Amino acid sequence: MIVITGATGTIGSEVVRLLSERGVKVRAVTRDPEQARVPDGVEVVRGDYADTESLAAAFAGAEAAFLVGLLGPDYVELDRALVAAARDAGVQRLVKLSAIGTGDPELGRVGTWHLPGEQAVQDSGVAWTILRPSSFASNTRSWIAPIRAGQPVPNMTGTGAQGVIDPRDVAAVAAEALLSEEHSGRIYTLTGPAALTTHEQAAALAAALDHPIDVADIPLDAAREFMLESGMSEEFADGALAGQAFVRDGGNAVVTGDVEQVLGRAPRAYADWVRDHLTAFTA
Repeated sequence: MIVITGATGTIGSEVVRLLSERGVKVRAVTRDPEQARVPDGVEVVRGDYADTESLAAAFAGAEAAFLVGLLGPDYVELDRALVAAARDAGVQRLVKLSAIGTGDPELGRVGTWHLPGEQAVQDSGVAWTILRPSSFASNTRSWIAPIRAGQPVPNMTGTGAQGVIDPRDVAAVAAEALLSEEHSGRIYTLTGPAALTTHEQAAALAAALDHPIDVADIPLDAAREFMLESGMSEEFADGALAGQAFVRDGGNAVVTGDVEQVLGRAPRAYADWVRDHLTAFTA
């Protein structure tokens, strides 16, 4: 039995699909089981990170678990509790989804948000693997509305590049780490095959859609005001913007071979993700 938390999210749902296709017994954990859409044969259970009893039941009898915490300064203790619940239930292999740059002092406060969870996994006494993916290709889904409306897409990272990764590759690496001890004690920094700027991603989308896409640079102070008006805390907004500044200054222009090392093939390019998701951007 392998337990997948965050089972309806971008990565978790794909991990569930991959493991199910391989005939693995999977338990999908979500706060709202009635809304979950999973492959036939997958067990769906309720699990709330703030409800330790629900987590204990979710992890019961599992051999391995995929841990997807909640990102932000308010969720540090919940991240630790998630790891503790899995360990206390007897889970013997933990794979934690983290983020690129975690622990880098140049990244600022956002670079510390995953650290407590990472440390808890490493101190758990069981086999562990940590995945630190770069920016998801699917993040550009946030451009769907402006592209359909013929408006510019927003950019807060200037000419800074990132090793944009297809979420399917992150999930594929997670599946391998969940199934094999070979990846125990490893921290994988997962990237696509090239570091891309926002302008280069927009150009790839424009080429696939066969029409131009403009890019509008958003000042960070304007972005901060928008975040606060949207209900985000000052600490979260400032941390997130520090991350954007880190990218803008070239701090995330990282490309690694970790995906190929684990999967035995090159990672998918951003253009591959665009090709497979193009209909989302058409009216």
